[in-house]
Amino acid sequence: MRIECDYLVIGSGIAGLTFALEAAEHGQVIVVTKRQADDSATRYAQGGIAAVLDPEDSFEQHVADTLAAGRGLSHADIVDMVVRDGPQRIAQLIQLGARFSGASGEVADMRHLDLTQEGGHSARRVVHAADITGREVQRALGAAAEQHPRIRLLPDHMAVDLIDCARFGGPDKVVGAYVLEEATGTVRTVLARATVLATGGAGKVYLYTSNPDVATGDGVAMAYRAGARIANLEFFQFHPTCLFHSQAKSFLISEALRGEGGVLRLADGTAFMHRHHPLKDLAPRDVVARAIDFELKRTGADSVFLDMSARGADYLEKRFPNIHQECLRFGIDMTREPIPVVPAAHYMCGGVWVDAAGRTTAPGLWAVGETTCTGLHGANRLASNSLLEGLVFGRLAAASVRSEPAVAAGDVPDWDIGEAAPSDEAVIVAHLWEELRRCMWNYVGIVRSDKRLQRAARRISLLQQEIREYYWKHLVTVDLLELRNIADVAELIVACAQFRKESRGLHYNIDYPDSVDRAFAGDTVVSRASPPSLQR
Repeated sequence: MRIECDYLVIGSGIAGLTFALEAAEHGQVIVVTKRQADDSATRYAQGGIAAVLDPEDSFEQHVADTLAAGRGLSHADIVDMVVRDGPQRIAQLIQLGARFSGASGEVADMRHLDLTQEGGHSARRVVHAADITGREVQRALGAAAEQHPRIRLLPDHMAVDLIDCARFGGPDKVVGAYVLEEATGTVRTVLARATVLATGGAGKVYLYTSNPDVATGDGVAMAYRAGARIANLEFFQFHPTCLFHSQAKSFLISEALRGEGGVLRLADGTAFMHRHHPLKDLAPRDVVARAIDFELKRTGADSVFLDMSARGADYLEKRFPNIHQECLRFGIDMTREPIPVVPAAHYMCGGVWVDAAGRTTAPGLWAVGETTCTGLHGANRLASNSLLEGLVFGRLAAASVRSEPAVAAGDVPDWDIGEAAPSDEAVIVAHLWEELRRCMWNYVGIVRSDKRLQRAARRISLLQQEIREYYWKHLVTVDLLELRNIADVAELIVACAQFRKESRGLHYNIDYPDSVDRAFAGDTVVSRASPPSLQR
């Protein structure tokens, strides 16, 4: 069955829904999402949205903090544009019905917001809804999208591949995607004059992650297979503090806790961050994650501990109600005892290369949100800049696609299963999934080396052969598609990491421990047609 629309959005987080709401003012929008519309990384974001709203703060300070965190690779023009648009985007969310925290409870105006501070920020500029900011933003955007007459949501649908007319003798342009309807196993042909990737990150490429299960790098993998340029995948952010508990599944302990006085300690109570950075517990995430990794390896401990005793119980229960309740669920009372924490894969700072309007290098294809490399984050994302980026680029991309001409796609064939058959060995997918993610965790994690990267490259190459052989023989399923995508992303991460012969930001290689080489002061770019190279 064919479906046609003006704009196809793949993904339903903050960036995808922002785009959909803006673009629906001038066209019909279809939003494809793997599970339910609110099952996105946005929903799990705890900290908040960085924006200059305090009279004592300034755009210049926010820009400077972002550039400092980016370790020389953030694009100054993009940083300035995003930062200056921040207050307007917060106002727009409030207009849509988002309710953020104020000094005395929930507020729905700009005048009484409770601004907090996080690591790497020089001022209090993080707008939040207690410690469930993402959930509130997702609720407001989702409700608006569901009520819009020109937005159609397709839950439980997963994009298989982008449709490039050039493959079928037409112009070189992406005109939609083949989309799997999970309930029936049918692959639909969805055609659009503009296609937008908003699939989020790829945390599931690693064994331990704070990301939801849907974060399998689908947008990056599909864009790469369609010939688009990919950039800076070596810069994968590991959140320093995820709850360490056998049943917690890497529940995120927000960076805002350290912003509100939390101190990282060893099991014997010794604080250690002063040995690693002048900002101590408010150091940027890459520094804190490496510091914890160092201390765990040095001591042989399973975790470090986040001590919140500087704050009273009433304050902690009010400011962090979700984290407090979740910790209690696992027998940890953060008002009385420190929280055991470990790092976990958290945020992909590289992705599909886009320009200042969200255009990729593949005609007809845009990308927004975590799946992109906009130039904002550079070698390390500043806390709470991610939701801001999704808001800003969702709006910019929606304005950009408005002038995109329609392309006749009558010659595009529907999905052909060929000789593919149902699988009676799904255990193979589960095995390959586990082996791939463990390989990435062991060899391409927080701390890397040339030897570890070589091992990873060899092993992933072998796994890719097995995955491709299995893929072409069997009917597609969500599990199989996700495995294929994380394998492609893993291969790209390793290739980019091998190319960058220095340590900078989130990419730390023990063979170049203190090296920030001017020769690598640029973005690592790669495409299907060319190996990694440097773009300044």
